[in-house]
Amino acid sequence: MDNHSTNFATKCVHSGMNENEHHAVIPPIYQTSTFSFESAKHGASLFAGEQSGYIYTRMANPTVQAMEEAVAALEGGYKALGCASGMAAIHTVFASLLKAGDHVICSTAVYGPTVTLLQTIMKKFGVETSFVDTTDAHFVSEAFKPNTTLVFVETPGNPTLAISDLQEISKIAHAKGALVVVDNTFMSPALQKPFDFGVDVVLHSMTKFLNGHSDVVGGIVIAKDKDTYTKMRKTLNQTGGVIDPFNSFLVHRGIKTLQIRIERHCTNAQTIAEFLENHPAVKWVRYPGLKSHPQYEIGLKQHSGSGGMVTFELKGGFEAGETLINNVKLCKLAVSLGGVESLIQHPASMTHFSMGKEARAAGGIGEGLIRLSVGIEAVEDIISDLEHALELVSHVEEKELTPAEV
Repeated sequence: MDNHSTNFATKCVHSGMNENEHHAVIPPIYQTSTFSFESAKHGASLFAGEQSGYIYTRMANPTVQAMEEAVAALEGGYKALGCASGMAAIHTVFASLLKAGDHVICSTAVYGPTVTLLQTIMKKFGVETSFVDTTDAHFVSEAFKPNTTLVFVETPGNPTLAISDLQEISKIAHAKGALVVVDNTFMSPALQKPFDFGVDVVLHSMTKFLNGHSDVVGGIVIAKDKDTYTKMRKTLNQTGGVIDPFNSFLVHRGIKTLQIRIERHCTNAQTIAEFLENHPAVKWVRYPGLKSHPQYEIGLKQHSGSGGMVTFELKGGFEAGETLINNVKLCKLAVSLGGVESLIQHPASMTHFSMGKEARAAGGIGEGLIRLSVGIEAVEDIISDLEHALELVSHVEEKELTPAEV
């Protein structure tokens, strides 16, 4: 298949579908830890890199490789590395591209454990981080230091859906000799192609939209060029945070319906965002498809659709947030996102709790903030569920909570 001319929906179905010895339409699951050699000479040539083939599943596996090829094709990158989780993917990038004494610029609106990783483990190994509002490229430029080697951007950001201008940030970073890494989990390659805007490395939690069925934990890193890929592959092989064949098989299967799922996520989310924006219990709504979004124009330039994530702040603060999530029925109270079912959660007490209140406030994460991953159910049923819970929220008065109550 010619990946350069094929429609994205067709790529979703056919990428990574290499011929196998039995001509199976679907790549088989090679559930094996190791591979045998034809001879001592064959084994030696594989270890020396003189011949392509498989040695040990931590290093490479046909099922994993098929999935990696599919994601690399969808993103338009050189090659990809399948990881055991989204955090394993992020750690692989940091461990590969950073060293003691380096400085990182990271979005303030970013997945909580990413912040924790940078502030604890990476800090312990001598890596310094500045957390910056990357929605303003001027702030990114100002944050640079002589030892800045990497800019880490999550856009749209988790959970505020803040949108950063990848093209401008890439220009700034490259002029100063730094690499740009983008977490593209919230949009997926169906809606955003960071490599088109000059980015060097793209990563995903494949647990989310790429797999799309809430039954896999996995991550992936896609490199733009061979040198960066080789560096990260060596690191991943040594640290061992690789994805297994069975989960790779499930992700590859999920990717086949990515385009049609994303279309439904987008239409449902747009309708729900408009409903919430007009509800009296809601203070504000953030959704890339709303003209009220502060970075709406950047989104138009960068996205081919607005995604399936909606964030909104309730007027009643923390208590209102608890009331809402305790009274929805169809929307499941759970962390994660990007599945076919609608999931709702309260970042201040859940996914972003580890950041601390001060860091949450800096990232625009209020105490009454709600993150909704809009599923592919009938949109009128999702709205009915939210409407019922919001009616109860309307009776909650906003108040300032003490630290003990939070």
